[in-house]
Amino acid sequence: MLKIEGLGKSFSRQGKTIIALDGFDLEVDEGEFVAVVGPSGCGKSTFLHIFGGFESKNSGRMTLDGVEVSGPGIDRGMLFQEFALYPWRTVLGNVLWPLEAQGIQKARRHEIASKFISLVGLSDFTTHYPNELSGGMKQRVALARLLALNPRVLLMDEPFGALDAQNREFLQEELERIWEQTRKTVLFVTHDIDEAIYLADRVIVFTARPGRIKSDVRINLPRPRSIEIKKSPEYIEYRNMIWDLLRSEVLRARADAPQ
Repeated sequence: MLKIEGLGKSFSRQGKTIIALDGFDLEVDEGEFVAVVGPSGCGKSTFLHIFGGFESKNSGRMTLDGVEVSGPGIDRGMLFQEFALYPWRTVLGNVLWPLEAQGIQKARRHEIASKFISLVGLSDFTTHYPNELSGGMKQRVALARLLALNPRVLLMDEPFGALDAQNREFLQEELERIWEQTRKTVLFVTHDIDEAIYLADRVIVFTARPGRIKSDVRINLPRPRSIEIKKSPEYIEYRNMIWDLLRSEVLRARADAPQ
């Protein structure tokens, strides 16, 4: 479904060229949940933003169902760490927004919005404004809005990174439940190894900059997954394996960082 070949991206900063991605290749099947982990500054968010159409690439080719990706499109939807809700709109109003932008008939868009607000467990908060919600609830609204858009691919850039540990774990469970129902293709960037293993079918481990794939680890844990699976020997084995793969890249990134 999704194919990336030879992706390259570089930046110019203070007269120096910084290579963020170099010869990056990835293939993802429809319905897969793929998590991406790597050292800070390795290019994982850059890769996601390029595929979302928010940044340009220097080289390579990206296709979705054989069609080249060259800019933003409604076939890809992005969920950021920041909630990015309209403060003057209610929960319902925020979820309705992308449907209004598409010109969907009023009754139908209310039906779709209500469905996804219910899916994220916020049916009792449709008339609330963002400043009346907790951080976890705001991110659930943002997720409902993304799902209402109905993109082929969900792009998630550290979506739970700003939340406290309890809310983060709760939303991991919610996302696992929602993914089981929708089976959307997901590319999920995170610094949290536990989050990656719990949610994903595959965990892509990035090298230190320039970003390339060091390892593609298939997570053979049964679904649907309870949070209790994090206590299992198999889960702990995956965690140790991925940390071992990642640790040398983290150390290399630190050694290369300006002093």
